[in-house]
Amino acid sequence: MKSPAWQRSAGKNPRGGLNAAGRASYKRETGGTLKAPVKGAPDSPQEMRRKGSFLTRMGSMPGLLTDEQGDKTRLKLSLEAWGHYGGKDSAVAKGRRLLERYRRMKGG
Repeated sequence: MKSPAWQRSAGKNPRGGLNAAGRASYKRETGGTLKAPVKGAPDSPQEMRRKGSFLTRMGSMPGLLTDEQGDKTRLKLSLEAWGHYGGKDSAVAKGRRLLERYRRMKGG
């Protein structure tokens, strides 16, 4: 029996994150709904919260952004899929700024 597409290259976007088939496979397997990445500037408070949370979480992950050959790791590719091309420290800082803006917009 094959593993689900979201765990194989068939469900992964070569430029980072999961493709539509991977997100559909994840939903079938776990019942969870994954949305596509927020690439540019967030258009809504919900997108601001999602992007801020993602950048903070992924920027805090252990691991390198490039491997021994100088190729981008899945961590770096996923950050780029969300429109962040800097390092992990700047991802955390940007994510925290977005979350703070979201909190101010929500009045909390």
